[in-house]
Amino acid sequence: EVKLVESGGGLVRAGESLRLSCAASGFTIDDYAMGWFRQAPGKDREGVSCINSYDDSTYYADSVKGRFTISRDNAKNTVYLVMNSLNPEDTYAYYCAAGRFTTDQRMCVESAFADYWGQGTQVTVSS
Repeated sequence: EVKLVESGGGLVRAGESLRLSCAASGFTIDDYAMGWFRQAPGKDREGVSCINSYDDSTYYADSVKGRFTISRDNAKNTVYLVMNSLNPEDTYAYYCAAGRFTTDQRMCVESAFADYWGQGTQVTVSS
């Protein structure tokens, strides 16, 4: 059974940091672009950051550039998102995704290219 399980969300104050983890099982992430998306109730899902499978090229949404860092550890079948300088506008449910035949930018811009999704982890930033 394919699973993506996110962890690391929580309630933090503005300016603080969090590290999200996404553990994959049932498949190996080596051949998959991996990414993080976020969504608020009633709003569209936004691609936050994605990383390629073959060259670790990365994509970041403009709103998180310079603050968030995505990385992958294929040996642990896990992808991470380090989020620094968090602000209340970063309050969302964050979802992990994996896409087989796609690139970092393509998947982040068009979420339909993702094949698998996690259940999400909530990040809440207080002012």
